[in-house]
Amino acid sequence: MLLTRMLAAAAIVVVSAGAHPQAQGPPDLTGVWADYVDGPQPGSLAVAIPDLPYTDEARVKVDTYRKLVQPTGDTPGGVCLGPGMPGLILGGATYPLEIVQRPEQITMLYELHNDVRRIYFGARNVPVPDRIPGRNGYSSGRWEGETLVVDTTQLVEQVDQRFPHSAEAHVVERFHLTTGTKSERVLVIDMTMTDPRFYTKPVTAQKKWMAVPNGHILPYDCAEEGWRVRLEQLEQAAASKR
Repeated sequence: MLLTRMLAAAAIVVVSAGAHPQAQGPPDLTGVWADYVDGPQPGSLAVAIPDLPYTDEARVKVDTYRKLVQPTGDTPGGVCLGPGMPGLILGGATYPLEIVQRPEQITMLYELHNDVRRIYFGARNVPVPDRIPGRNGYSSGRWEGETLVVDTTQLVEQVDQRFPHSAEAHVVERFHLTTGTKSERVLVIDMTMTDPRFYTKPVTAQKKWMAVPNGHILPYDCAEEGWRVRLEQLEQAAASKR
């Protein structure tokens, strides 16, 4: 009789455990990701400039900048400067991205320009008064189920990228995983940027990345050529003094 009661109690525990499975944590995005557009396709360095709902102030600033650089084709990348947000999340042509995920922080390592983004969670966040503005801004993350939501503020005014913006811009990204046409893991990023100084309505865009099993990113020595030119200048200056 005692044995029968023990077996019955054990059965109740097993049924209860099955009826209330332990909650799973957020998906792990760790790994290397490559450009994906409805299937792997070659990237292009020639990126079309989108037609955006500029305010009058923004249109004047953007047109002035583009007229300035148009004759020479100068870009921030030409002097080893990354695109900044939100252009950075749209990827750099065929250059991959590596994600390192921890509960308190997600780090995104871009091969292009060796650019880095850090997304902080909870107590890992810096107090708002101590957040330093920059081209990539300050990013704070949270999980809504299996969707990663990232808020980016503390940006500086930029007219030198595909999505120009003022320092008041606020970028929200929503990351989720899906399955590609060949059963590959695909990371989808939906971006919305609001900026009342530069835009008459929110601006949206989407980027897809494909998981690369055992992938690696390579060094991007953007400044190497400039350093060699500088050494040649020093050698010429030294030779002229002999």
